[in-house]
Amino acid sequence: MTTPLVLSDDTITLLGRFADTLDARRPTAEMLEPIRLARALVLAEQLCGRGTEAAFGAEQDLLGAAPHVRAGQTRGEYAALLRLIAQGVSVG
Repeated sequence: MTTPLVLSDDTITLLGRFADTLDARRPTAEMLEPIRLARALVLAEQLCGRGTEAAFGAEQDLLGAAPHVRAGQTRGEYAALLRLIAQGVSVG
């Protein structure tokens, strides 16, 4: 997996918000790929406005930074991974 070398401030913010929502709601439950896709859209639109070009760009940047979900991974584990990526740690 490759993460961007430089994350925008918005992407770092969104990674943190994403991690916070996963930790706040059922952190021991299994993380699913559709959740990754849905949360990226919701969070980007909350930050940039619904249906805007800025939201689309933020969503794409977030999806580029947030790796695909691994089988058996919990929401809490995925949240920890997102926080590492936001801190600039290369995962893969």
